[in-house]
Amino acid sequence: MGITHVILYAIVPIIVVMLAGYIAGKKGAFSGDDAKKFNKVVLDFALPAALFISIVQATREDLQKDIKLTLVSTIGIMACFMAVYFIFRYCFKKNTGADAAVSALISGSPTIGFLGFAVLEPIFGTSPEVALVVAIVGIVVNAIGIPVGLSLMNASLAKQNPGTVKKRESAWKPVLHALAQPVAWAPILAVVWVLAGIPWPKELSPSFNLIAKANASMAVFSAGITLSAIKLQINWQAVLGSIMKMVVMPAVVLVLGILFKMDPFNLKMLVVAAALPPAFSGIIIADEYNTYVATGTSSLTLSVILFIGFCPLWIWLTNMCLVHF
Repeated sequence: MGITHVILYAIVPIIVVMLAGYIAGKKGAFSGDDAKKFNKVVLDFALPAALFISIVQATREDLQKDIKLTLVSTIGIMACFMAVYFIFRYCFKKNTGADAAVSALISGSPTIGFLGFAVLEPIFGTSPEVALVVAIVGIVVNAIGIPVGLSLMNASLAKQNPGTVKKRESAWKPVLHALAQPVAWAPILAVVWVLAGIPWPKELSPSFNLIAKANASMAVFSAGITLSAIKLQINWQAVLGSIMKMVVMPAVVLVLGILFKMDPFNLKMLVVAAALPPAFSGIIIADEYNTYVATGTSSLTLSVILFIGFCPLWIWLTNMCLVHF
């Protein structure tokens, strides 16, 4: 697939829709609160529907091929997540453990829920394989990354402000909360459906497709509104966070994928997924806890800009590596 196709069919549409959201936000047509409502529609309705209807049409053979995809996704993303945490915790003296946890939630997590389908489908087509990549990476980010990040943050805040954070809270509570969200249990339900060998009635698909089609466009438009409310303040931590997200994570995933001898098609999709900008959920959590907001949002904004160039670059690098290895 040519780089021109990637730019015209994946990058340019995202820029146009995100720019529309950005302008709408700057003109006051929508606010940050409106963006949160759009995000809720995406995460609780549109994205779960898109994941479910795509995965449920897969076969058992498709799922068997994706065992390596699950392993590489989990190991690669969480290794980078923890690397970001330790680097930002111990290499920057002013940072607290909470600051480092937010850094990991942002620069150690791809925004797969908001941009996954919007980027992958124009490049790799509409197929169950694309949905499985989005679902697996989404589960790693939401069911593993966010609970770990929140646990690290709460532990740090408890030390800084004794008595303000509940102690002895079950370590499983954040995990169970993440799995209770539609974006987590919908793809899991679809996988169970496929493994059970139950035929999917095609007549039901249009009911899911209607809301599912709103996923990518609404997510990207909402991202533009969110960025319109961010004041860009570039510093070394923001730059390092962008490098960790746009360079280190896809590189780690690519190396692991080659070592695990992943299916080439799945590996290409996973590398692009790993190169996606930081998770917007990290910014939402940072804002809620009033922790590391300015630098975190600056890193996110910078990464969104850099993604325009890094997306086609990583596709080209992955193709080159697959040819030689």
